Amino acid sequence: MRLGLALGYWGRGPDPGHLELAQEAERLGYHSVWTAESWGSDAFTPLTWLAAHTTRIALGTAVAQMAARTPTATAMQALTLDHLSGGRMMLGLGLSGPQVVEGWYGRPFPKSPLTATREYVEVIRQVLNRTAPVRLDGRYHPHPYAGPDAIGLGKPLKPIVHPLRADLPVLLGAEGPKNIAQTVRIADGWLPLYWSPSRTELYQAALAEAREGFMVAPMAQVRVCADVAEGLKPVKAMLGFYIGGMGHAARNFHADLMARFGYEEEARRVQELFLAGRRGEAIEAVPDAFADEISLVGPRERIAERLELWRKGPITDLLALAPDRETLRVLAELAG
Repeated sequence: MRLGLALGYWGRGPDPGHLELAQEAERLGYHSVWTAESWGSDAFTPLTWLAAHTTRIALGTAVAQMAARTPTATAMQALTLDHLSGGRMMLGLGLSGPQVVEGWYGRPFPKSPLTATREYVEVIRQVLNRTAPVRLDGRYHPHPYAGPDAIGLGKPLKPIVHPLRADLPVLLGAEGPKNIAQTVRIADGWLPLYWSPSRTELYQAALAEAREGFMVAPMAQVRVCADVAEGLKPVKAMLGFYIGGMGHAARNFHADLMARFGYEEEARRVQELFLAGRRGEAIEAVPDAFADEISLVGPRERIAERLELWRKGPITDLLALAPDRETLRVLAELAG
């Protein structure tokens, strides 16, 4: 099981410690570092900055939002950064949800998310393969565009730049069972948002068809601390925001995922409190048990014991949301 450092997206501004953490992760032998985006900082610019200040560590987006760019624009950014970094780029993609897609990007959320995702990946594959101009008779991402408002002069093109790698890894953030199953078929890896090493049966059927080399790379908050309850507070804050605020009351993929973990009543309660403006109560309503099973928090000995559970499953890469250099060091020693 390889280690990665997940830096997420910025809050109110850039985190001055992110570069130091990435450099420390590289020094400690971490395989990868990952950036993200929501509706603030983008994923690619910070990753390019990290690429310029490191030499070996692989670079990934976890995740870049599909609604933010056309698939060809995303492919251009990926192949460009792959060249600049000497072949270290890994492209992690996510569809996001209706509130973000329609509210932030001003685009319709696809009625068939699986089809939209499949077409998006297909266009990127064609760009990276560069064997022919991009052509796709698609519902969401047709190339050339030939809709009712088209001028009709669209020309199939292939990238001027020769991609460094046709097999640049493409990973998908997927949460629903059908989405995960499709990810196994069309992508090079899966980026689970939550992972419980004690509930691997939830993913067993979908991952049964995974080919050799397929990456399973969940994110987990990792924190070395004496007080477990105190260490879980940031985990619960993250969960409260995602489950309560990252989606509509009637359609929230994160809340649905928590429900599949066996916490349906608790997930709906978190949503109810968050949407009522009672955010502190929503965070408190996140069960400690749920926060604990998807993270690695506590004294070194406790993390070491629980890390063995993560090793036993199908995980290939553990992407650690680690807040400090000491936690990075301890995790590297335990994983080594």
